[in-house]
Amino acid sequence: MVDVFVEMSRVLINKDALSQYAGQLNNHLESRTYLVGHNPTIADFVCWESLTYNMRWTAFNKESSKYPHLFRWYSFVASLPISQPGVKAYHDQQQQVKQKWYQHSKSGNFGVELPGAEMGKVVTRFPPEPSGYLHIGHAKAALLNFIIAQEWGGKMILRFDDTNPMKEKEEYVNSIFEDLRTLGVSWATLTHSSDYFDLIYDYATQMIKSGKAYVDDTPVDQMRKERMDGIESKHRNNSVEENLRLWKEMTDSTELGQTCCLRAKIDMQALNKAMRDPVMYRCNLTPHHRTGTKYKLYPTYDFTCPIVDSIEGVTHALRTNEYHDRDPQYYWMIDALGLRKPVIRDYSRLNFVYTTLSKRKLTWFVNEGLVEGWDDPRFPTVRGIIRRGMTVDALKRFIVAQGFSKSVNLMEWDKIWTFNKQVLDPEVPRYNAVSVENKCVMKLTNISSTTVASVPLHPKNPATGTKHSVRSNEVLIEQDDAQLMQDGEEVTLMSWGNAIVKKIQKDDKGNVTLIEAEFNPQGDFKKTEKKLNWVGDAADDTVPLTLLEFDHLLTVPKVEEDMDFNSVVNKNNKFETAAVGESALRNAQKGVVVQLQRRGFFIVDRPYVGPGKPMVMLLVPGGKSTAISTLSSKGRKL
Repeated sequence: MVDVFVEMSRVLINKDALSQYAGQLNNHLESRTYLVGHNPTIADFVCWESLTYNMRWTAFNKESSKYPHLFRWYSFVASLPISQPGVKAYHDQQQQVKQKWYQHSKSGNFGVELPGAEMGKVVTRFPPEPSGYLHIGHAKAALLNFIIAQEWGGKMILRFDDTNPMKEKEEYVNSIFEDLRTLGVSWATLTHSSDYFDLIYDYATQMIKSGKAYVDDTPVDQMRKERMDGIESKHRNNSVEENLRLWKEMTDSTELGQTCCLRAKIDMQALNKAMRDPVMYRCNLTPHHRTGTKYKLYPTYDFTCPIVDSIEGVTHALRTNEYHDRDPQYYWMIDALGLRKPVIRDYSRLNFVYTTLSKRKLTWFVNEGLVEGWDDPRFPTVRGIIRRGMTVDALKRFIVAQGFSKSVNLMEWDKIWTFNKQVLDPEVPRYNAVSVENKCVMKLTNISSTTVASVPLHPKNPATGTKHSVRSNEVLIEQDDAQLMQDGEEVTLMSWGNAIVKKIQKDDKGNVTLIEAEFNPQGDFKKTEKKLNWVGDAADDTVPLTLLEFDHLLTVPKVEEDMDFNSVVNKNNKFETAAVGESALRNAQKGVVVQLQRRGFFIVDRPYVGPGKPMVMLLVPGGKSTAISTLSSKGRKL
C-alpha cells in the first residue's frame, strides 16, 4: 500500500488532478490517522509534500469543509516532530525529479503539450512485439505511456503487436507481463493486434476496392531499389479486378500468392521515402502463437498500428522519433480509411554507449552462448539491469528526468547508475570484505579474547538496523593497505576503533606477511589518515565470497552499419575476485544489495549455501568507471 501512495504523490503535484484525488483521500482517511497502518510512513510524507507544492493547494483550503478528513490528516502530519526532517530528506533525494514535475504541472505532463487532451479521457498504449525480452528502451516507452495516462487521469492499453509469427513466442509474452509488473506498470486493458486480424483484412480489401492499394509481385531487392529511386512498380496501375484476384491468391497462400505483397498506393515521388508505397501485407505460413494456422498472410506494423490505435480509442500515440518519417504514413492510413485520428507525440529513443538494443543482436548473444540468458547482468534488458542491482525507483527517476526530450544522443551509462546510487546510498547496509589473494594478517597484541559487538548497519540511518561484529586479536586486511603502512602509524579499523602499528614483516618479494599492532580504544578516528576494511581471521568469523565485475559487451561506443559485428564483440568482459566477508553477511539472500566498504555496492546473485559454494555478488555500477574495488587490486579475467 505504501507504493500505491508514493505513486499517487507524483500525480498529486499536478494541479488538475487535485479535485479528482482529494475525494478519494478524504474517504480513505475517514477512519484513519495515517495513510497506511498505525504509524507515519513515507507515504504520508511524500503525499503531504506533493500537496504542499501543488499550485492550487493554498486556494484549495477554501474546500476544507468539503474534505474534513483530508485537511485533518494534512495538519496532523505537518505538526509531527519527525515530519519536517522526513520530508526534507525525501525532497533532497527527489529534488531534480520533483522540479521537473513542478515546472511542467501547468500542462499536466512532462512538458510536451497534448493537443485535445482532457482530464480523465486520455488513452495511451504500450505495444510491445513479443519477439524478445523488454530492454531499457521498452522500459522508457512503458513508463512514459503509463505515467502520462496517470497524470491525466486516463488509462493505458497494453497491446501485444503480434503481427509477425516468425519471431513471436509465448515465452516472450509471459516475460513482458513479468517485467511490466517489476516496473510497477499496470494497464487498464489487455489486447492483441491479432484480435483484429479479420477487421484489418476487411480494411485492406476496402482499400483495394477504392484504388488505394495494389498487389505486387516485384522481388524484394528490386522493390527496395525502386523505392529508393522513385520508380513505380509495373503492377501499380493494375485494375481493381486484377488486384482482387491476386489478393485472393495471397489469402489462399498459393504458389503465386506467396510471391506477392499488398502495397499502399501513395506517392512514389515523395521526398519522404516512407510514403513511397509501403507494404501493408505479406504471406507467411508460420503458425501464429495465438491463431495457429488460421491465417496465411499478416498485416505489417505500419498498417496495423494506426487502425488499432483508432478503433481502441487511443487519444495520444507516444512513440520514439525514429518513427518520425513514418508519421505522415500513419495519418495517410487513417485518412484513407476514414478513421478517427489519434495524436502522435515523439520522444527520443534511448541509445547507450557500448550497447546494442537490437533484439536480433541480443538474440544472437544468447544463441551463441556469449551470455547466460536474457537476464544476464551484462544485458540492457529490464531483468538484466535489475539483476545487476538497478532499482525500479532509480529507473523511474531516470525516465522522468529524460521526459519527452527529442534530442538524439549516445548516452553514458554513468548517468542512470548515478540515479541508482542516490537511491541505494541512504539505506543500503554496510559490510566488510577482504580479497583472498591480497590479504594480510594484522595481529592486535594487546587483545586476548574474542568478543561480539552490535554495530549499526548504516552510519547515518539507524532504521537500517544492526549487525553482530566478531572482534578478535587477528584480523585480515588488504595487502594494498598494508603496503602503505609505517611503523608507529595509527590507523582506524572501520566500525571498531584505532590501532597503532608496531611492527611490519615482509617476505623476499616485498609482500607484507604480518603486521603487529596495539589496539587503541581511546584513539580518535578523525585524526587517522587510513580507514581499513577488515574481517576476522578465523573461518567461523567469515563467509567466502566470489565478487564479479562486468565490462561492456562491445568494444566500440557505437556499432556503425558497415562494421562487422563479430569483430566488435568484447569477449573479455567478466572479472572475478575471491574474497572473504564478515560473518554477518552469511544469511544475505538473493537480490539483497549491500555496500562492501571501500569497494562499492554489490547485489547478492547467489546466497551462501555451504562449504565449497561461496556467495556470489555482482558489483553494482556506481555512476563512474572503477575497478572491482576502489583499492588497486583487480579481479582476474574469466
